[in-house]
Parts: sequence; C-alpha cells; structure tokens
Amino acid sequence: MKKLLLIIFLFLATVYISLPNEFKGYTKPQYKFKVPDLLFGLDISGGSRLVFEADTTKILEGGKKEALSGLKSVMERRVNLFGVSEPNVQLSNFAGRDRVVVELSGIKEMDKAISVIGTTAQLQFVEIVGEGETAEIKETDLTGADLSNASLVFDQNNGQPAVAIEFTSDGAKKFEDLTGRNVGKALPILLDGVPISSPNVSEKIIGGKAQITGSFTVEEAKNLVTELNAGALPIPVKLVEQEIVGPTLGAESINKSVVAGLVGVGGVFVFMLLMYRGLGLVANFGLLIFALITISLYKVFGIVLTLPGIAGFLLSVGMAVDSNILIFERFREEKGQRNIKDALEISFGKAWDSIRDANIATLVASFILANPLDLNFLNTSGPVRGFAITLALGVLISLFTGIVISRNLLRIFVKEKRV
Repeated sequence: MKKLLLIIFLFLATVYISLPNEFKGYTKPQYKFKVPDLLFGLDISGGSRLVFEADTTKILEGGKKEALSGLKSVMERRVNLFGVSEPNVQLSNFAGRDRVVVELSGIKEMDKAISVIGTTAQLQFVEIVGEGETAEIKETDLTGADLSNASLVFDQNNGQPAVAIEFTSDGAKKFEDLTGRNVGKALPILLDGVPISSPNVSEKIIGGKAQITGSFTVEEAKNLVTELNAGALPIPVKLVEQEIVGPTLGAESINKSVVAGLVGVGGVFVFMLLMYRGLGLVANFGLLIFALITISLYKVFGIVLTLPGIAGFLLSVGMAVDSNILIFERFREEKGQRNIKDALEISFGKAWDSIRDANIATLVASFILANPLDLNFLNTSGPVRGFAITLALGVLISLFTGIVISRNLLRIFVKEKRV
C-alpha cells in the first residue's frame, strides 16, 4: 500500500508540474515554488538572432582558427549563464570577415542579451609607477584569466553592490606579489580599458580573495559577474546585425506534428490494451507517468524543445513500450508453469538483460550524437544534439518507469494463483 501511495503522489505531482501555467484564461495556482513554462526552440517559437563581427587583425594567421574557436566557446558559456538552454552559436565568414552568429530562442530582453554576450570583459589589474606628473600606468600579468569565480555581494560599509572575486592558485600568487609591492599605493582595476575601481592597498593580501567596488547598480554588478565567470572574449567583437526571428515551422505544420504525435501515442495505447488487456492497462498507466515525468523535467531543468527534440521524446516512448512487450511476452511463457506472482518476478528477471543491453546501446548512440566532449571530428549540430539529449533522457526515464512504476503496480494488482 505504501508503494501505491508513493506512485499516486508521483503521478499527482508530475500532473501539477506538467500543466501549463496559463491556458485559455485559466491560471494554475502557484504555491511556495513557481514552475517555469516549457521552453521552445527557434523552429517552434522563434526568438532573436545576433551577428557579431570579430576583429582578427591583430591575430597571426596561424592562431586565427584557435582564437575564433575560443571566442565561440566563451560566447556559448555566456549564453548559458544568461539563462538560455540549447543556444545555437555558429562561426561564419562573410566577404572575408569572421563572424559569430548567436540564435536565442524566446529571448525578449534584447538589450541585456547584447550587453552580456558581446561585452569584451577584459579585466586588468595595473600598478602606478612613479609619483606626481611622472606617474605612469604599468600593465601586470594579473588579468581576468586568473579568476576562478566571481559573485555578487554587498559592501558591508555602505550596502552598495560589489563583486567578490577568487583567484586560481597561480592568480592568488600573482595577486599576493602585486599587493605586496604596492602597499600604501592605489591599485587600479580596469574593465575593457576603463577604470572601475582604484582601491588602496593597506597590506599584502594572502589567500587569493578580493572585492571590486565601484558605482555599480545591482544589474550592472550581476552582468559583470556573468561576464567574469564566462571568461573574457579573446577577440574584440562588434554587433553588426540584430533581428527577431519567426518560427521556421508555420502554425499549421506545428499543429499537424502535434496531432501526428498524439495519434501515434494513442495507437500505442490501444495496441497494448488489445494485446495484453489488464497488463496493457498497467503498461499504459506507466507510459502516462513516463510522459508526465519527462515533461516535468523539461520544465524544471529548462530543456528547450525543438522539433528534433520532440522526435527524440516520441522515439523513447516506443522504446518504453518495447521493454513492456519483452516483459509481457516472457510472462505469458512463465505463467503456465508456476503461480502468477512467481511468473511475474521471473519474467522481469529474464527480460532485464535484453532491456538493459538495448537501452545501453541507445545511450551510447545518444552520447555520440550529443558530443558533450566537443570532439571536432563529430561536428554535431544543435538540432542533432537536441534530439540526442531528449532521447537519452527518455531512455533513462523509461527504465525507471518500467522497472519501478510498472513492476510495482503489477505486484500490487496481480493475484497469487495458478493459471
């Protein structure tokens, strides 16, 4: 009974999370936590497209490819820190000019996106050499590249927003040496060549921690934290194009795709009922919980749904059904030789090896398609990665629902008798 109550609780919780927050005038009640809405990709909901031009004039030809690759990586990190899942960041060349194309699905705060993604964020610590009119600014080897973390804090003296920074082990040693030789002097901090703070050094600072103060608003401090954590752009860039992108699929195409998916899933439900009757009913309830858990995780973790991603989800439904069929066919063979309860346990045990191997093979294929290690020879595109991620997630959830949900439901409702 306790397991049944847990399954019912899981069902109700995922129903609540999966329901849209607003639908045709209805607003879902929110409790202590707010469930985010489903996020959709550019092909479904549209979004924004930004094109930045990279200034590679000071880069040697041999290091150009590596510098552009680093630029793309930093921009991807910034987009992720900005709160956009599955961004599409691509390098291109137009009329001999190197460009970075950034596509953001569902983003409305264009000005903020441009500021966060395209700001160079070159942080420098400089020292003042000499005094009076002969004083000069001297660059040091301590830069934003030596940071390990940045976070928003509030100054204890005046309550103003500030940025707390922590250095890497090498950066901490550089910072210790720099403050040690500048005790009693100002230590200017520059961001993209502009002074943002000039604190006086009272003593050598050991431990690799410091705080940047200035005339920041909370929003400016947050943006600076995002930029510093993502890393400085290795190449200066400027925005050359900005546009709102409509969905590549028309409303009619989207509706037809949804209807096709529902018809396919409905057909699976009917097939399971006709072939396996009571067992099919339990399997269908397990599939329903599978779908609810999947949608809930999409919403909670902010996974962006594209059309290839939806295809990956539907394919994982088919794999979940396949697991149930393997178990049920084995159950048909076993129930004639022993009582139903024992037949059920044996059928799960004997079918598990096939289910495990099939799902591992799918997970390996998904891993290769997703290319999380960014291996150059795979050259995976955004849509393919979206398909792989949703397929892998669906496979893992189907294993959970098949082995935990469906198995325990069958244990509860199967009567102990010989057939």
